[in-house]
Amino acid sequence: MNNPIEVEVLLVEDNPRDAEMTLRSLRRRHLANHVVHVKDGQEALDWLNATGNYVDRDCSQNPKLVLLDLKLPKVDGLEVLRSLRASPRTRLIPVVILTSSREDKDVIEGYELGVNSYVVKPLDFDKFSTAVAELGQYWLLVNETPK
Repeated sequence: MNNPIEVEVLLVEDNPRDAEMTLRSLRRRHLANHVVHVKDGQEALDWLNATGNYVDRDCSQNPKLVLLDLKLPKVDGLEVLRSLRASPRTRLIPVVILTSSREDKDVIEGYELGVNSYVVKPLDFDKFSTAVAELGQYWLLVNETPK
């Protein structure tokens, strides 16, 4: 019997440059062989809930980590987080907000909604790459998640 490939990271990022840098950083450090990249909040919800274009996906297979941008088309990142935390099936998935927003209201609301970590994207490529690698190292290899 074939087991489905376990998704390690769900990357929710609309900026192609930031998505490519994130993917490259994770792969360069061999931290995530199985990454799903979605480009807006609605696509993230469809993937997580096996609806829309992902209706055939086995939604019992949750990612080990969600890297979530805030400023997304269709459905913003805070709404995605709100939906994740409202569902018993997804509420324990670690979520890291990875965003350019330094606004206090975004940080506060993210934590009030149950984000596990809030990281502001560094503008410098090397610092961005290092930050993503450190996030991946911690959340995929060090952190213990419920089974």
